[in-house]
Amino acid sequence: MSMHRKTDSEETSLAPSSPNRAVYYVQSPSRDSHDGEKTTNSFHSTPILSPMASPGRHSRDSSSTRYSGSHKSSNNGRRHHPRAHKTGKGFDAIEEEGLLDEDGRRPHGLPRRCYALAFVVGFCVLFTFFALILWGASRNQTPVVTMKSILFDTFMIQAGSDGSGVATEMVNLNSTVKMIFRNRGTFFGVHVTSTPLNLAYSELTIASGTIRKFYQSRSSHKTVTVMLRGSNIPLYGGGADLSSLNGKPVAPVPLTLNFTVRARAYILGQLVKPKFYKRVQCALIVDPKKMNAAIPLKNSCTYN
Repeated sequence: MSMHRKTDSEETSLAPSSPNRAVYYVQSPSRDSHDGEKTTNSFHSTPILSPMASPGRHSRDSSSTRYSGSHKSSNNGRRHHPRAHKTGKGFDAIEEEGLLDEDGRRPHGLPRRCYALAFVVGFCVLFTFFALILWGASRNQTPVVTMKSILFDTFMIQAGSDGSGVATEMVNLNSTVKMIFRNRGTFFGVHVTSTPLNLAYSELTIASGTIRKFYQSRSSHKTVTVMLRGSNIPLYGGGADLSSLNGKPVAPVPLTLNFTVRARAYILGQLVKPKFYKRVQCALIVDPKKMNAAIPLKNSCTYN
């Protein structure tokens, strides 16, 4: 009992001399921090005892260890937290770009074949549209044919017989026709041909000729000369109204000249090929007194 009391007295005497120990901590920036953010959040804590108390070594070490350990774990968590946050942001960016759908699978985009096909189709449409524009513009620039004159070198009517021996009037005729062909196209030339030029008497062809094929450049003109010939053409009943003296007609003879001029242009190679047709029909009268003289056809022809 004496010893117990002694212990209590000792504890009572020691209590006032041992107040609660106050611990102060000084925080210093971590060496591992690289920026302002990490510096403010990363500190090493160093415990410093109050001058009024001198705690034991064991308690000081344990408290320092606990405090620094808690700060290290907090600092480690803060260091690794931005990386996880970056990963989360990167995943969100991938989702926003549409590279992954809701199920996590890559969405199906248009294959390259579709783009190539769209390019080809678009090019064909534009090219066709451009070709139609050229074709429409060329249709408004049709060539012009103007008849100038016809000259008869020979016009003879005499009795004869055909190949089967039937007696009839026979006609021999040589004449020269002149015309002007004008190409009004400003961006294309034309290749010109024609149907046979037929000179007829009472719907019976007594002479014919053909225009030789030629090329006419853009915005230019040319005088075309065609020879019409007829040799031993039987008239049969059609020549009953024809009277002749020494093989030459003694009265004016009505004749008809008709033919069609054909022209074709080649634009963009042979992709755009406009065609032009001009039908010419002339009514003329041959005066026996004016043989070997040019007969003007300016006001004697129609053009369709």
